[in-house]
Amino acid sequence: MRCCAGRILSFLVLTSLTVPIVQSQQGSGAAYPGARSVMDAHNCYPYSEWWSSRIDRALSAGTPVAIEQDLGWYTDPKTGRSWSVVTHGDPITGREPVMEHYFFDKVRPIVERALRDGNHGNWPLITLNLDFKDNKPEHLADVRALLLKYRAWISEASKGKDPNAIQPLLVRPILVLTGEPDAQQKVFYDQLGPDDPVLAFGAVHSEGKDYHAAPDVIDSERATNYRRWWNNPWRVVEPGGQQHAGAWTPEKMHRLQALVERAHANGLWIRFYTLDGATEDELSCHGWFHSYNFGNLAAAQERWRAAVEAGADYIASDQYELLADQIRKSSANGKRASR
Repeated sequence: MRCCAGRILSFLVLTSLTVPIVQSQQGSGAAYPGARSVMDAHNCYPYSEWWSSRIDRALSAGTPVAIEQDLGWYTDPKTGRSWSVVTHGDPITGREPVMEHYFFDKVRPIVERALRDGNHGNWPLITLNLDFKDNKPEHLADVRALLLKYRAWISEASKGKDPNAIQPLLVRPILVLTGEPDAQQKVFYDQLGPDDPVLAFGAVHSEGKDYHAAPDVIDSERATNYRRWWNNPWRVVEPGGQQHAGAWTPEKMHRLQALVERAHANGLWIRFYTLDGATEDELSCHGWFHSYNFGNLAAAQERWRAAVEAGADYIASDQYELLADQIRKSSANGKRASR
């Protein structure tokens, strides 16, 4: 255990290396909507004893990167003790990994190196995307406590007094995004005091809306101090979804661009999920879902390039390495919408 003096010194060093950036279209660095496209590692956790290396694959693809962690709340029937686990859902056994070990321990070398080197305009390096399988207040409070434990690593904003006044984002190596349920806002924002740090930022409400409607109908909300991103299934672009997408057309590209432009005009990051192009054997071997699959790699790559060109902030896929490589190539070739 570190001594008290060591903790104070570490706090001072880490504080000196963080850079406050206002999240807006006119911001500097990478911590604002429209700044860059990031590979979002979909379902980046094991299923039972399978595919435990997913987070290693995602991190090996390089930064910036987004890591999706699905969380469930398990209660031991013998002891009554409850804790949060990384899982895709029921049945939950209690043998699943916990996020502190599966995520925070894995990213520790990257984060500590970044804090030593300082922010060169590329923070956050890692976006932690939380997908809660329940919204039990005790579960959300437990995760809030874990985020506070790693506060020195995590981008934050003050709550302030006006929820519609976006407070400056104090940028650190990790950014935490969470979902749209109001129950999450209650724990991660509403219950905080004016000087408490906001450590997880919610999505605007889109559940239940017509995905085929105009962008301003689907996204009728501007960013708030808590809600700073917009999460979308790919069917908002192609109504048939991945399995019935058909050919990529100029009309579809226009729709994609309009969605991205709407998000950025409202001060929001925008994410699209999940764009795969795998064979049947790959789906089976890797535990990927048919519903997210275009059927072949070329079709997925065409959408990846389009999403980068349109300026999408987060592009989710199970093919981490291939998508990360495509984003690097497209960005290097200038195939991306200007800010």
